[in-house]
Order: sequence, then C-alpha cells, then structure tokens
Amino acid sequence: MGRACTHDDLGGAPEPKRSAPDPQPEHPITAIIAVMAIFVAILLITWARIEVRGTGDLEEALLETQAEPGVPVLPPKDIKPDEEREVDAAVTSSRFATGLSP
Repeated sequence: MGRACTHDDLGGAPEPKRSAPDPQPEHPITAIIAVMAIFVAILLITWARIEVRGTGDLEEALLETQAEPGVPVLPPKDIKPDEEREVDAAVTSSRFATGLSP
C-alpha cells in the first residue's frame, strides 16, 4: 500500500506550535449583553422603518386575499417599458460576467 508524503519526509518546516488557550475567557455576562444589544438593535431598526414608511404596506401584505385552492395564481403583470427591460438585462448580464451575481 502506498502512503502519503509529508513535510517530515522531505525535511520541510516543522509544524507550527499551537497557541495556549486564552487565559481570560469571555465572561458569560459579556455574551448575554452582546445578545441583548443585537436584539435591541433589531427592535430599533424595525421601529425606525415603521416611523419612516408606516405600516400600510405591511398591513396590505398581511390582509391580501389568499388564492382559492386549486386555482393557479398568475404572476403580476410586467408593466416595465421595453427600454427599462433592456437596461435591467444589461445590468444583470454584466453582473454575471464580472462574477457579481445578484
């Protein structure tokens, strides 16, 4: 059976030494405060969004009538002009060409 060639076989550099564990690990209260800060940030962002845009679009989305079972739902009608569609297609293709997919 064959075996894999290692650095030791070739006289390569030795393995780097592992660093010792952190002598002062994170305190649990610090972690709890961090989670609370994230939660408060989410609440503030949501509150700011409601203050700026209102709740009309949210209510409309929640109160939207549901499709009847067994009836296919048609996609919304595309009302973009041809020129805007061409620009969108060009932007999308250039994003994919540069590796920046949407």
